[in-house]
Amino acid sequence: MAAKKKATVKTTATSKKPVAPKPVVAKPTGPWADAFAPRAEGERRYWLVKSEPSVFSFDDLLLAAGRTTCWDGVRNFAARNFLRDGMKRGDRVFYYHSMAEPQAIVGICEVVREGYPDHTATQKGHSHFDPMSDPSNPTWFMVDVRAVDRLPRPVSLKAIKANAELSEMTLLRIGRLSVTPVAAAEWGVICGLGGANVG
Repeated sequence: MAAKKKATVKTTATSKKPVAPKPVVAKPTGPWADAFAPRAEGERRYWLVKSEPSVFSFDDLLLAAGRTTCWDGVRNFAARNFLRDGMKRGDRVFYYHSMAEPQAIVGICEVVREGYPDHTATQKGHSHFDPMSDPSNPTWFMVDVRAVDRLPRPVSLKAIKANAELSEMTLLRIGRLSVTPVAAAEWGVICGLGGANVG
């Protein structure tokens, strides 16, 4: 008598929904990677903006409505990127008087509106008009800043250059930029030199 074959029981694999791969988030690279890196919750970052006092001084900002102005007229791509992608509401900003004697950080402001299109780029006749700028695809951006307080002691460019703790400051390494990031440690040193709360 032939041996009986065991009955074959077909099993079906439990169907699983395909799991979408997690998106790979590219880490910012380059000399200013930290300025664009993802932030921790509640993290504040620090910046520096330049203005000629004969054009718009810190005193002018203090006298402006709400002590606030839009930071328009930036026509450098690296500085534009800081305005558009780096600065966030609540960040603190040093106000630096350029083309002055002495050149110095004279005040502190705060970002109160994040990057949005710079309307002066498309205003014909305006000193900041850019004929290549397309209103439907803006090239240039600005933020709004509000004056917080004047530094009790202005911190001159000479004093910054003389301080070893500030030797890597972007202001010194790439002086042509009108908007630059400031490391938290640098912010603390300069506030100390200027007699201001770190804040």
